[in-house]
Amino acid sequence: MNFTVYSKRGCPYCDKIKTVLGDLSIRKGIPVISYELGTDFTREEFYSEFGQGSTFPQIIMDGKHLGGCSDTVKYLSEQSLL
Repeated sequence: MNFTVYSKRGCPYCDKIKTVLGDLSIRKGIPVISYELGTDFTREEFYSEFGQGSTFPQIIMDGKHLGGCSDTVKYLSEQSLL
């Protein structure tokens, strides 16, 4: 299991999910890769991947798109990972 986070600076939801996944990584040894808008990808690349109008953050787990912060926290709770 591994997580990839697509985020941007100044986004409170991005900060929250990075904290949640960082804690999960420490407790369970699950790898988390974080990419940031403007450094690792462009807005056009982001929209091409997730769809026009998609919001930040977007989280992928093992190639499966989980969605944003709330969807990911809900998924982690349902899987008893939190």
